[in-house]
Amino acid sequence: MRYRTLAFAALCGTLLATQPNKATRRWWAHVKALGNDSLAGRDTGSDGYRRAAAYVVQQFQRAGLKAAGENGTWYQTVPLRVMRLRTDQSEISLVRKDGTVTKLAWLKQVTFPARANAPESVEAPLMFEGSGPADDPELKGKILVRMNAPGGGGRRGGGGAAQGITLSIDATGGPEPPRWPVQYSVSMTLADGTTGEPVTGAGRGPGGFRFNPAFADELLAGSGHTYKELADLAAAGKPLPRFGIPATLRAHMKFETAELKSDNVLGVLPGSDPALANEYVVISAHLDGYGIGEPWGTDNIYNGAFDDAAYVATLIDFAESLKAAKKALKRPVLFAVWTGEEKGLLGSRYFVAHPTIPKERFIANVNLDQLRPIFPLKILTTLAVNDSTMGDTVRQVARGMDIRIQADPEPGRNLLRRSDHWNFMQIGVPAVGFIFGYEPGSPEEKVYRQWYAERYHSPKDDLDQPWDPAAAAKFNDFFGRVVESLANAAEKPRWNPASAYAPK
Repeated sequence: MRYRTLAFAALCGTLLATQPNKATRRWWAHVKALGNDSLAGRDTGSDGYRRAAAYVVQQFQRAGLKAAGENGTWYQTVPLRVMRLRTDQSEISLVRKDGTVTKLAWLKQVTFPARANAPESVEAPLMFEGSGPADDPELKGKILVRMNAPGGGGRRGGGGAAQGITLSIDATGGPEPPRWPVQYSVSMTLADGTTGEPVTGAGRGPGGFRFNPAFADELLAGSGHTYKELADLAAAGKPLPRFGIPATLRAHMKFETAELKSDNVLGVLPGSDPALANEYVVISAHLDGYGIGEPWGTDNIYNGAFDDAAYVATLIDFAESLKAAKKALKRPVLFAVWTGEEKGLLGSRYFVAHPTIPKERFIANVNLDQLRPIFPLKILTTLAVNDSTMGDTVRQVARGMDIRIQADPEPGRNLLRRSDHWNFMQIGVPAVGFIFGYEPGSPEEKVYRQWYAERYHSPKDDLDQPWDPAAAAKFNDFFGRVVESLANAAEKPRWNPASAYAPK
């Protein structure tokens, strides 16, 4: 145990040196250009996003790529519909039986997903649902209070809840601890009617309130129960009691809707072999972040430096490397930079439905997201590694670089469906994504968990955070070798017959 503690301290000490090394200086210059405060977090459709996209276009042009967007441009315009909870015009409070009114703070104590069929007013008594039968008449007309499991997700649907509304108290643990304060309550959908599997909170039901567990005892006051008691029971897998909470939740919510547009950026490196001219390797990353949101202290810019400015920078750096080396690849490579990923994979979903290149020509997608170069690169989790022969290519490259490839050790986090490669898999294109891996219980795992607890989707994912230049350089090299192998291979990737995602 003492050895692990010292190793963890040593690892954190090395990460304090955040200056790039020789292999990452050019790459880091692009990360700084895309992740700095002047772009205000690159929220989908914002001025900061447009300026970031223009920077990407400029760099792609300099690297010798050709425009592959609409009408001979670098851009594909994605039509969006946005809905926002106006917290400055909305109110929410707990009304006790003695008439005492306690106002709650939006985004700090409670939030509600912005969605088209959300009610403007809610007023009903609270009842902790517990583990009893769902058809209990006692539940009818109440707002049902629930405990979320780590990673989100309540026990079941709205049932007899008042207006179908529930209130879920977030868990405090899990691999991705709930984020408070919440950035904002915004949902986006594709405005042209393009559909796909929902990824974020713009679902069909009326939705429910999310409650910050730090204030749960205020919610439960007078019930005879505490949050710790209920959390301990839930953690032990024991039944939860059903009980009334002596308060009514009263909320008046103002939502606003608007139409906006945001662009994918698309460029092509033509292939050198005419026989393979119609076989495109698609490499991709998302440019959007969360923009300006609820402040952490005095910082309200959600820069998204490693989610995902750093890997848009990897695409730019790869294009520059090929040009500098005067290296030609046999197959064409489509460089795709997506908008709206953080709002539900919207840019890539729109692209696969409205491709600027016939989708039958896409043979593979290598997507960069979910990567954090914050400790030495020895293990790479590879999503969908066993679903196609792309996994063989990945393993072959990794063997020559002393990297161990593993399948996703945490399938419960649903990472496969949470990034843009998923939309390519839905149209039958083999795809992979990567995550820096670690040995369970290792110092690297502690650093990884700490990053998700402290920086993920927060203003702390900025240019001042610690990172490992050697790990970043090693991954960028690995990525380049994988793409070159796919582009130059004698055969295009094939789905493995046993894959659940192989076209039937």
